[in-house]
Amino acid sequence: MIRFGYADTPFGQIHHASCGTGEPVLLLHQTPRSWDEYREVLPLLGRTRQAIAMDTLGFGNSAPPPEHSIEIYAAGVLALMDALGLPRAAVAGHHTGGVIAVEVAARAPERVTALVLSSTPMVDPEGRRRRAGHPSIDAVREQSDGSHLGELWSRRAPYYPWALLTRFVRDALTVLPEVERGHEAVAAYRMEERVGLVRCPVLVVGATDDPFAFPELERLAAALPHSTRAVVKGGVIPLEHQAAEFAALVADFLDGQARETG
Repeated sequence: MIRFGYADTPFGQIHHASCGTGEPVLLLHQTPRSWDEYREVLPLLGRTRQAIAMDTLGFGNSAPPPEHSIEIYAAGVLALMDALGLPRAAVAGHHTGGVIAVEVAARAPERVTALVLSSTPMVDPEGRRRRAGHPSIDAVREQSDGSHLGELWSRRAPYYPWALLTRFVRDALTVLPEVERGHEAVAAYRMEERVGLVRCPVLVVGATDDPFAFPELERLAAALPHSTRAVVKGGVIPLEHQAAEFAALVADFLDGQARETG
């Protein structure tokens, strides 16, 4: 059963969903999603551990941040851990959530036991050059005739089956008109100055059908000397398209780290 709650933090209330008990793993979503991105994964990971999917500051039902930046998002993650009484946790993130997870591990290495980076871009000078001039995928303007709903749908349709696309659009509408702020925060982040501060073991997961992050899998893994790689064939978003496979990868990785440290 998925449980929901709000935690009081210095940034305001942060909404989260959780399953299970035991060693904690914190799950961070992509832009402009919410905890719902982990709806299928939560009960699977919750079989053996405490799995917590949060709404990043400014997304879902969490409070708006003082500014949209990866650093502030990461501070919100640590504030949630404080509010929940979690001195340490494993952290897993997808796309934007993976970038946030890197910053959490870089600024508080003593609090992150392991890191899972799913379809996470390598945001360095080369990565920024690749993104320069690319149109913003979710930047739509609200229209009185509702045509922005169709535009949101059509822009993401190549990457989602329709049932998941409905959930994506719902999350995107929650944050309009600031739907692109998370992507802008990623583009401004200086990952090349932070990734070397990660000290914990890292699992880098790539999905072969992801045209944005999969081509950067090897560059990201090379920047993380403590990392191992895993590839999910087919699908763009493994935590939704292949939830059982993704959850098994995460659980096996975290179980392996626990055996090594135990």
